[in-house]
Amino acid sequence: MKIRTTTDQDSGVFVDTLHTAFGRFTETPDEDGGGLWWSALEMDRCLLAETDDGRPAGTAGAYSFELTLPGGAVVPASGVTCVGVVPSHRRQGVLSAMMRHQLAEIRQRGDFLSVLLASEAAIYRRFGYGPATYTRRLTVERHRAVFDPRVDGTDTGSLEIHRRAECGGLLEEIYDRYRRVQPGALSRPPLWWTRGAGHPPIARTPRHVAVHRDADGVPDGYAVYSINDSGVLTVDETIAADDAVFTALARLILGHDLVSEVVFRHVPAENPLRWQFTDFRAGQVGNESDWLWVRLLDIPRALTARGWLTDGELVLDVDDPFLGEHQRHLLTVRGGEATCVPTDRAPDLSLDISDLGSVYLGGTTPGTLVRAGRVQAHHPDATAHADALFHTARPPHCLHWF
Repeated sequence: MKIRTTTDQDSGVFVDTLHTAFGRFTETPDEDGGGLWWSALEMDRCLLAETDDGRPAGTAGAYSFELTLPGGAVVPASGVTCVGVVPSHRRQGVLSAMMRHQLAEIRQRGDFLSVLLASEAAIYRRFGYGPATYTRRLTVERHRAVFDPRVDGTDTGSLEIHRRAECGGLLEEIYDRYRRVQPGALSRPPLWWTRGAGHPPIARTPRHVAVHRDADGVPDGYAVYSINDSGVLTVDETIAADDAVFTALARLILGHDLVSEVVFRHVPAENPLRWQFTDFRAGQVGNESDWLWVRLLDIPRALTARGWLTDGELVLDVDDPFLGEHQRHLLTVRGGEATCVPTDRAPDLSLDISDLGSVYLGGTTPGTLVRAGRVQAHHPDATAHADALFHTARPPHCLHWF
């Protein structure tokens, strides 16, 4: 078995192999080469596994993203994608070999973490990834969606409606401003928008777009939506600078004529919309799921890059069985900044590298993993102290699909 980096000339065989792994067929791109989710692949970051006689057996790729951390730092992140093994070569070590090869390349390029969206949750923990952000669907019966009188309906900004084909640049501008302040958010490289590579609103699929502007006319939010023949309005994505902007967009959407139900496809668990209705049950939560998974490759760099709200010290004993590494670190936080150095001190917590990835952005508390039996706390105060230390002012959320 050989694993090699692909070139632009390998694009066809790479995509065909990937589709074979998932039992699908390759679609035809638009005349400009775009219009498909894989049309923004970075071929110099893709891997092809080949048998000894040159037949393709598996694929793995990576995108060059930026990830926003708690505290506002924006750091490089490799977005792992297109991972698949053709059915005839499964359970022969192909996937593990590709993952090990890819992690070595990511380290070599200087990234201290990688991220992915897991098609199957049981696969990626063994490679060191842990679920770090979560999302849910909110379905609202329109006739029951009456806002409580105490909810301020005043909006000093303005709203306007566009078609997706007319406002791609505007959406790109709003999203880029949002992702730089939202922990857990990923960048969307310009090529994605140019090629229409992804889900709406990046995709060229026809959609209506509600855009919000602040009192100075600066665009600070949008909701991308469509309505089916049954009167169900589905919001693919809502971007808002703050809760007031989200509320203004939600009021517009929920006031749409000839609509019986509104589905917000991708909202964080802490979204306050249900609490704004006089009837709390007007909004029903469903499809709760993990979203972004995080894998740390340089623990000291990762822990010192993010911001912290609470001062303190924590000794973390971290096992990384996939890469054969075991490290103990002293994390010290003072004034919102951290240092992280090797130590021989007794540990406060012992945990797997995947569990450190889960708590890294603040979307999972160490205490949850202690209660689950995944993390071992070595003294009575360790759990509460770790929870306070990893707490973030703004919960992480990721909207980007890749």
